[in-house]
Amino acid sequence: MFFLKDLPTRQMLQSYGERYPGMDAEAVAGALRLLRRGSLLMRALEAYFTAHALSQTRFLVLIVIDREPGQGGAGQGGTGQGGLLASEIADRLDISRPVVTDTVRALVRAGLLGSAPVPGDGRAKRITVTPAGSAVLADLLPGYFALIADFMAREDEGAG
Repeated sequence: MFFLKDLPTRQMLQSYGERYPGMDAEAVAGALRLLRRGSLLMRALEAYFTAHALSQTRFLVLIVIDREPGQGGAGQGGTGQGGLLASEIADRLDISRPVVTDTVRALVRAGLLGSAPVPGDGRAKRITVTPAGSAVLADLLPGYFALIADFMAREDEGAG
């Protein structure tokens, strides 16, 4: 998260630019605005997920699996088995493997994910979204996309 509410003025940044010749005041101003907007969007998404008894991590695990060919979600149309190995989920997310493993276990316990042994590999399991998990995504995604569309339609998110 980016916690700076009041961004520096153009004059402040130009003053820093005079003291530190390698600084591009316009680039820094743009980066700070981007960080602020991103932080506000992340807070809104976290609140949305919390209201739906999920976390961003649980949502990301569900959506990463759902979009795979053969799973039946956005990636449908493939002829694969569907689902992913836990290691493949971790490779697709910027989250540590232990956190992914714990999240997958919690989602399996909640009935939103299923796991099946991989033939020939006694330790590996293919993780899929269950019908209950698909129903959660179907309920969540319209509001998720609407939240993002509304946020992106607003030009000035500097205050707040």
